[in-house]
Parts: sequence; structure tokens; C-alpha cells
Amino acid sequence: MKGTIGVREGFVGLLLSVRPGQGCTVVEVRGELDLATSPQLHEALQRLVDTGDRQVVVDLAGVGFMDSSGLGALVVVFRALRETGGRLVLAAVRPPVRNVLAVTSVDRAIRVYDSVPEAEAGLSSTGDPTGR
Repeated sequence: MKGTIGVREGFVGLLLSVRPGQGCTVVEVRGELDLATSPQLHEALQRLVDTGDRQVVVDLAGVGFMDSSGLGALVVVFRALRETGGRLVLAAVRPPVRNVLAVTSVDRAIRVYDSVPEAEAGLSSTGDPTGR
């Protein structure tokens, strides 16, 4: 699954873009991650796992709000990738979302990088160069 997926529900929107990265797959997320939109994120990430992607960077630069359902979607896919020998990392996390990760201690399990290039470099230094 490569490309852009737009989801609109009422006034809430989520835009996901999937592209090949340096030894990984990068998923750019824009919008709010909440009860209305987190199922779409989970589904898109799970499709990547199901099709064999093993190194995934989730770029959260475009996310200003995330609730527990968004957090849950990330954790579920993080675990699914870990079980298959893969990794999910987060990049470019804005302060409000970073606070959610810190308060819940999820940032202790899921690695958070300041930028997508740093995340790609971190994955390629320890993972399969093909991203699979």
C-alpha cells in the first residue's frame, strides 16, 4: 500500500501518506488521532504488516492531538511488528503528542526520533536494509 489515503468524518479528518523510506516504509500522518480516526491508522499500519513490511516509521509531524485510541493503535501495531521481528518507530512528534507518550510511558517501548531521517538512520543501523 503506497500512496495517500484521505478519511473524512464530519469535521474530523485524517490524511495518511505511505512511501518508501531509506530501508523502511514511512507513514506520514496529518490530522487528529482520536476515536474517530485511529481505526484508519490501525488498518493502514496493519496492512503494511500483513504485506511484509518490517521496518516502519510513523511521521507524526502533522498530528497536534492524540488520545488513548490513537495511542492504542500505535501500540497494537508496534507489538505486531515486534512479534514478526520488525520495528515501528515514531518521528517528528510534536509536544502535545510527546506529552501523551511520556505520561503513558509508551516512549519507553516505542522509540521516538526528532526527524524522519534520524528514524530511517536508526532503523537501518539495526535492521534489514530492505525494510522488510
